[in-house]
This record gives sequence, C-alpha cells and structure tokens, in this order.
Amino acid sequence: MKIIDLTHFISEDMPVYPGTEGPTFAPANTYERDGFKETRMSLFTHTGTHMDPPAHLFEGFRTLDQFPVTHFIGKALVIDCSDLTEGQTITMQHLHRQKKLADQAEFLLFSTGWEAFWGTEKYFGNYPCIDTEVVDYLLDSKKNGIGLDTIRLDPIADQNLTLHKRVLRNNQTVIIENLMNLRRLGSELFTLCALPLKQVDSDGSPVRAIAMLEK
Repeated sequence: MKIIDLTHFISEDMPVYPGTEGPTFAPANTYERDGFKETRMSLFTHTGTHMDPPAHLFEGFRTLDQFPVTHFIGKALVIDCSDLTEGQTITMQHLHRQKKLADQAEFLLFSTGWEAFWGTEKYFGNYPCIDTEVVDYLLDSKKNGIGLDTIRLDPIADQNLTLHKRVLRNNQTVIIENLMNLRRLGSELFTLCALPLKQVDSDGSPVRAIAMLEK
C-alpha cells in the first residue's frame, strides 16, 4: 500500500485566510527549566488543511464531533481540473470524464493545481471554483465530503459564502480545504482518511489528510 500525505504543515509563517491571525507557538516548558519540552499552540479551527462541518455556518446544525468517525474515511476520487486558468469554473464536464467512478466515490477532491501558489499572494486570488450544477450532483449523490487544493470552496470575493451554504445546508456533507498533492493520486479510486481533532462542539478543525493507494 502507498501512502500520500495531503496535508500542509502548520507553522507561524503559513498562509491563512485574509484577516485571520496565524498560528502561534510559545514555549510552555523547557529542557533547561523543567527537564522536558512542551509548547503552547494557538490557532483558529479553520487553519491550514482543515474541515468545515454544517455548524460552521448554521446554528444548531451538526458539529464535527456529531459525525461518526467512519464519515471521515472512505472511497475518494480526484477530479483533474488543472486545465483551468484563473477565474474559470469547474463544471460537470470535468466529472463526466470519470462519471462511473465519481458515482462510486464518497469523497470528490478537485485538483486545480493551485497548491503551487501556496505561500504567495496568488493563492488568495481568482482560483477555479465549482459551479452549482456540481454542487447539486454532490448533494444528490449524498457524498460524505468535497475537497479542494484552494483556500476555500467559494470565490475569494464571495462574502456571502454561497457555495458553502448550498453544500452545508444538507447537514451531511463536509468540506475539506487547502489540500495538497492531489495531482499525485491518479484517476482511480483510493481510500481517503481525513480525521479532525476530537473536539466538543467543533465548528471546524485542522485535519491530517492522507490517501491510501493499493498500487
């Protein structure tokens, strides 16, 4: 079995959503004073490679801790959208290339190639986004989740979070943002494992996302 890491490192100098404070790491205990090292870590729940549950936008909807752990592990498929350029839209045409496998997948991950701009201003620019027909397909086929190698599901300029609301309103599907290495996963089904922290009343969480390939 081959394991591929889909998760960006968390660090103080990492990219974060504009207007959000980045993570901080401060010494809590030191070798010299305490005989061991321990660090106080402070970060937002939507830092780095992370997962959005319905409760992120809708009060009273499911938090991550209300999902069974099995929801975060399942058959996944990468949809290659790397042919798109700035401002272009991911449509059902991209899914039709692999429609039979897409129907079987529990997670669809959209590879735009935008991770190449991680750490630059362009990462927060006009990246490709899915259209509403793709959202409707995800919801109608009852996918566990959708994943992207971009800063978020909606265009950076959409402060209404239109696509987020459309996906999360079903109280079932999760969104995974800021993935990496999707281009390495090919065009066949694989097993995705994206486990959030086991936090009470969780509106979101960093995840360690990995792909497990049989070949």
